[in-house]
Amino acid sequence: MSKKILILSSSPRKHGNSNALCDRFMEGAIESSHQVEKVVLAEKKINYCTGCYACRSKGLCAQKDDMAQILDSMIAVDVIVLATPMYFYTMCAQMKTAIDRTVARYTEIINKDFYFIVTAADSNKAALERTIEGLRGFTSCLPGAKEKGIVYGAGAWEIGDILTSRAMKQAYEMGKAL
Repeated sequence: MSKKILILSSSPRKHGNSNALCDRFMEGAIESSHQVEKVVLAEKKINYCTGCYACRSKGLCAQKDDMAQILDSMIAVDVIVLATPMYFYTMCAQMKTAIDRTVARYTEIINKDFYFIVTAADSNKAALERTIEGLRGFTSCLPGAKEKGIVYGAGAWEIGDILTSRAMKQAYEMGKAL
């Protein structure tokens, strides 16, 4: 059965390592006849949450930017891939900003399968766990969210470092196995 997949790639580097892993995941998913939408957060205008809570009364964020469309996509799909480089042992600002902006409708992001892709210069896979825990903090707030897989892109500092790693194959196989 074909699934609708949304990949949120948060690397601020156009050809960054986490973005390369997203592309491999997408290749595998497309080969398995799934519908895939990839959103590069750095190419979108997403303001940070101001905590105004206008969304409580209106059900929509008061800010007019690209996040409304991204949120519509998050609600409409079956699978969400959250991909981020690790900065100072946590997710990058682009991912955190997008997550914070889901507050207007996060209770509508229900029964989704989640995959995490995390890259880091640190070659110790265990070091990436803090970032994974941050992503899990978000998904634990979503009704029916299920974590289905993680791609650890450890040891990738410079653009392209990930291209010869096992993580590239793992990302492809994870997308293909959906």
